[in-house]
Amino acid sequence: MVKNMKKEMKNENRDNVAAIGIGAMIVFIALILVAAVAAAVIIQTAEKLQQNAQTTGQDTTDKMAARLSVLGVIVASGSSLDVTFELAPGSDDVPTGDIGWAIVCNGGKNQGSFPTTATTHEVGDTGAATTIEAGKTYMTTLSGLAAAATCQPTANAEHTILFQAGGGGQTYEVLNYGGDVTAGAVVI
Repeated sequence: MVKNMKKEMKNENRDNVAAIGIGAMIVFIALILVAAVAAAVIIQTAEKLQQNAQTTGQDTTDKMAARLSVLGVIVASGSSLDVTFELAPGSDDVPTGDIGWAIVCNGGKNQGSFPTTATTHEVGDTGAATTIEAGKTYMTTLSGLAAAATCQPTANAEHTILFQAGGGGQTYEVLNYGGDVTAGAVVI
């Protein structure tokens, strides 16, 4: 009988060793699951940040994709201005009629869009420009400034001119009229 008891004791010791091994395996599997969940969260967060950065970059590009750079403005007559301009570097081409302008003064404002007639043309060419292309210099005449809002060129006045090219960025310049507002006077 004593011999049988010793045998049973050995079996119990073996059972304890097996239980410790199973417990260690359960802890190991739990650690792997926790690591997998943490990795998934990190990957998902990184992907979301990348998408946000890409969206912000695209929005910025779209806003700046069509912006005018004003090279000069001269008085064409008492009620019109000649504007020399080009699209900012990296801009997309813009249909001429999609470019709007506004002149703001103490008396109100004048506004309109670039004419698609020969008054908007590439410098050195007399044909009408229907599309403003990046890398080329253009000239247009803004007329009708003596309308009801009376933002016509006035001696010693300061007006603000704004340009909006399609859905792109907005450009503004300050028109500084000196004492001479006859045809050919430089404003910018």
